[in-house]
Amino acid sequence: VDKSPRWSEKGGPVALGGQDMVSILQLVQNLMHGDDDVEPQSTRIQNIGEQGHMALLGHSLGAYISTLDKERLRKLTTRILSDTTLWLCRIFRYENGCAYFHEEEREGLAKICRLAIHSRYEDFVVDGFNLLYNKKPVIYLSAAARPGLGQYLCNQLGLPFPCLCRVPCNTMFGSQHQMDVAFLEKLIKDDIERGRLPLLLVANAGTAAVGHTDKIGRLKELCEQYGIWLHVEGVNLATLALGYVSSSVLAATKCDSMTLTPGPWLGLPAVPAVTLYKHDDPALTLVAGLTSNKPADKLRALPLWLSLQYLGLDGIVEKIKHACQLSQRLQESLKKVNHIKILVEDELSSPVVVFRFCQELPNSDPVLKAVPVPSMAPSTFGRERHSCDALNRWLGEQLKQLVPASGLTVMDLEVEGMCVRFSPLMTAAVLGTQGEDVDQLVACIQSKLPVLTCTLQLREEFKQEVEGTAGLLYVDDPNWPGIGVVRYEHANDDKSSLKSDPEGEKIHSTLLKKLNELESDLTFKMGPEYKSMKSCIYVGMVSDNIDVSELVETIAVTAREIEENSRLLENMTEVVRKGIQEAQVQLQKANEERLLEEGVLRQIPVVGSVLNWFSPVQASQKGRTFNLTAGSLESTEHTYVYKVQGTGVTPPPTPSGIHTKQRLPGQKPFKRSLRGSDAVSETSSVSHIEDLEKVEDMSSGLEPSTPEAHRPEQPPGVPASQASQIEALRNRTQHPKDDHPQEARAQRLRF
Repeated sequence: VDKSPRWSEKGGPVALGGQDMVSILQLVQNLMHGDDDVEPQSTRIQNIGEQGHMALLGHSLGAYISTLDKERLRKLTTRILSDTTLWLCRIFRYENGCAYFHEEEREGLAKICRLAIHSRYEDFVVDGFNLLYNKKPVIYLSAAARPGLGQYLCNQLGLPFPCLCRVPCNTMFGSQHQMDVAFLEKLIKDDIERGRLPLLLVANAGTAAVGHTDKIGRLKELCEQYGIWLHVEGVNLATLALGYVSSSVLAATKCDSMTLTPGPWLGLPAVPAVTLYKHDDPALTLVAGLTSNKPADKLRALPLWLSLQYLGLDGIVEKIKHACQLSQRLQESLKKVNHIKILVEDELSSPVVVFRFCQELPNSDPVLKAVPVPSMAPSTFGRERHSCDALNRWLGEQLKQLVPASGLTVMDLEVEGMCVRFSPLMTAAVLGTQGEDVDQLVACIQSKLPVLTCTLQLREEFKQEVEGTAGLLYVDDPNWPGIGVVRYEHANDDKSSLKSDPEGEKIHSTLLKKLNELESDLTFKMGPEYKSMKSCIYVGMVSDNIDVSELVETIAVTAREIEENSRLLENMTEVVRKGIQEAQVQLQKANEERLLEEGVLRQIPVVGSVLNWFSPVQASQKGRTFNLTAGSLESTEHTYVYKVQGTGVTPPPTPSGIHTKQRLPGQKPFKRSLRGSDAVSETSSVSHIEDLEKVEDMSSGLEPSTPEAHRPEQPPGVPASQASQIEALRNRTQHPKDDHPQEARAQRLRF
């Protein structure tokens, strides 16, 4: 008998004799938590709370209930299904409806499409393929529908993609994300004329992107006119449980079917989605798969049945109401913030807030929001669009890190571009979002706005400074959210080639290291090389007190010094190599000369020792030293005779490092001087900075010609009184803590 241990897919052994329950549960716990050193547990496991435990309990209870006898199981599952359906229909104002519970959110719509096909094609069970071929069904979807919905329906129903009809949204009047009803009616008439069958229309009560609601009342009239099944889905359907509901969302209660997702709305894990529908023929619903005689299918409602009982009607309404209040709170706060544009301003009852940072023209009125599109060239507008999208992407990522409880998402809309979405109805119950989190979110947005606006204003200045600096090349990358991208062109750089440049990569990597060592407020990165195969320096976001000219000058000077140091090292390496070769030749020549001078007999071991004992050789000490500065070999005779080393040639000056402007103590690199700001003391009439500048201005143009001119008592060409005042100012700048502040102040005023 083979008693070797069996191995699982993960490589762990399977015990031959089995394990007890405690060991198995411990194993599952280890698999769930993983390595605690990798990341904290709170970021991996959702804090589900007691209501979440009730929902999870339903799955285990369902397994236990399935072991009952058939009659008791049938009664219990029927009771659970009927109670849950009745409660959902009353909460969401859907009268006389049936419910289908499903794990996949789109599965309910696929079953509704099957029901619509069986209802419109009477002999579909017998001649299904021929009927669809002779009269093709058409499913109408909004252009703002969630991606992949149409493909999913066609795959589930076995229909070709031409059976889908994409209805555009309003482009001239109304919302940019609402279905164009007039255009839809035109499409329906065209399909009828072509011999097609308009089958089903999917409307949105809160689009997946921005939460807009279609004109459901008008769509319902159109569907009744042409016999089309109307299905509604969207996050705004949750507001049907509130006391006040907008008329557009309230019209969804008259539709043929709707899909609800109570799990995210109420913060319940592992709770199925629900599709409510109205149909009187139980045979067709059974064929379509909306009803089932299997008890296991009916037990899908058990987790939701337990959760609804635990929360109660007041608890359900309170959670949905809290999420809507968070949205309204953020929307009202953002209306007071400049440079922020809200995209759902007309949807006052929508629980979704979508906003973005709006670019403005320099020196323009803050009331003017976006740059008018017709007044700009297409290329300029496209560049500005990408630039603003990059800034909004950066803003969204920053806000997600600063306020993780907000549940923000960054999305790219076709018309508006990159935006930030706040949908508390889908995240607040799980993350525990409160009003304080919304206030913190608004404060973070206001703190990031100066950086965004300043970056936009200084981009053009940075570009001009780079283009006006020798050795630097400005790289246009609108997808970078920072101030700009720059590349240093070294001497051996082939500008026409896009191949990899090892020397340039070495210079840029060293340059990046030195720039990051400056401890400034800027961030420098080696960005992706998709623009070219050559390295670039990506400069990050900037603040309003950044000196762009000093920044560009520092980049150019530092890169130039790195290149010079690299060449100096290469030249020195070559000089050392040649010097070593020359030293080897001279040493060999010296050995030959010593052999000729001493004779052959002295080289024989025994004979040479005797000769050296009777007649020692008076050989002078000869050696060579290598002068790195001159790159030549020199004799060491001067060192041994005079006991001193030669001075050699004066070495050339080495680069002095990064050249920056003189800064005050504590001032970071690239910061502008604080002239005219709060740095001026309240008790002095002249600032400390102005005193320094006056001293430098008075002494900068003086050219001392004699040693006496360096004495601090009286500079040449300056009266004695004025010289004493200059010396007093110098002493005061060197010793700011003066023991006689009144005398120093009077002297400063006289100066």
